[in-house]
Amino acid sequence: MSDDLTFDVSEKVLCFHGPLLYEARIIDREVREAQGTNEAGPYYKVHYQGWKRTWDEWVPETRILKFTDDNLQKQQDLRASLNIKAKEKKAAEKDEAGGASGDKKGRKRPRDDAADKEQEFLVRPEIKLAMPESLKAQLVEDWENVTKNHRLVRVPRDVTVADILARYKESTKDAKGKRAAKDTDLLQEVLDGIQTYFDRSLANLLLYRFERQQYVEIKKKYPKTGLSEVYGAEHLLRLFVQFPSLIAHTNMESEAVGLLKDHLTKILEFMQAKKSELFLAEYDNVNPSYMKQMAANG
Repeated sequence: MSDDLTFDVSEKVLCFHGPLLYEARIIDREVREAQGTNEAGPYYKVHYQGWKRTWDEWVPETRILKFTDDNLQKQQDLRASLNIKAKEKKAAEKDEAGGASGDKKGRKRPRDDAADKEQEFLVRPEIKLAMPESLKAQLVEDWENVTKNHRLVRVPRDVTVADILARYKESTKDAKGKRAAKDTDLLQEVLDGIQTYFDRSLANLLLYRFERQQYVEIKKKYPKTGLSEVYGAEHLLRLFVQFPSLIAHTNMESEAVGLLKDHLTKILEFMQAKKSELFLAEYDNVNPSYMKQMAANG
């Protein structure tokens, strides 16, 4: 496998995050099969220098450059280009404001959407979720069960992510079993978004290495079933840990972010209250064939 991998563990590199390059270090690596929209090939887990560990992520090799003088110059050139575009945007906004005050139509200068998004991301504060203590303990137990004890969550789960979100929705009705139509629409939009996040991020963000073979088997067995209809509370809780950084990469308005954060907090409280119903008390031991397949896949 090492012949297929360009970068070594602990190697200092430059990695694209949005339109800019950042100093990073390789902390893990692997060759993956094609999964959904992700192509097959080498993937690396990187830690961005000076960033919190919550920003560590798996990226394809195409996003990584060697740490060389030429690439450091490219990093500086990209930053300079972004700064110029940010200044052009600010100047254009001033021109537009001046034109409006003079009763003249202001003209916007060309703008680079990617640069705008990165500029917004750099100043966007990280969202914090209050994780109930019992769920923090659940996360630790989950990690130990899978990574240290080499046991697996039994999937498909009896109560899936889709089921949990549906039960939470039902729990938000008032004593008469009613909810305002406007509130229902907003809530459904939030829940649909969470389910979409889960389906799209499970393979790349929510699985421990020991679970990857199980995931491959699940995809073969249920090729047309959404992952949120197979996995359950254990993996949904892992998504909540990732949500702050995922939300920070979006273009959501502050009001929408506040609404989402409010519902995420309430869903966590709901999961805490229903902990015994939603989470497995015991994880499954794996059979020898699973371990053999894991070894074969490296």
